[in-house]
Amino acid sequence: MAITMTSAAEQHVLKHLEHRTTGLGIRLGVRTTGCSGLSYVLEFVDAAAAEDEIFEFSDFKLMIDPKSLLYLDGTELDYIKEGLNEGFEFKNPNVKDECGCGESFHV
Repeated sequence: MAITMTSAAEQHVLKHLEHRTTGLGIRLGVRTTGCSGLSYVLEFVDAAAAEDEIFEFSDFKLMIDPKSLLYLDGTELDYIKEGLNEGFEFKNPNVKDECGCGESFHV
């Protein structure tokens, strides 16, 4: 099982971790919500949970709980800027369909 990040995503995370001055990295997960069933969740992490799958990047760690990893395996996390809009983009090969606004998905 693997999760990858583009250099743009890594740099964005590093910038925010440096600004925060503490933290081991970030947690990526999924939660039940939205019109299609699941949505992505990102949060800062100060300590890993015992069951976390940990992915090492340049200067931080990405943690994913085992249940979320089933939905996220093979995902590439990117950070994009288009005009006035910017944010994380999830290229998840497991997604079968997304809602019209792109906020939720199902596998």
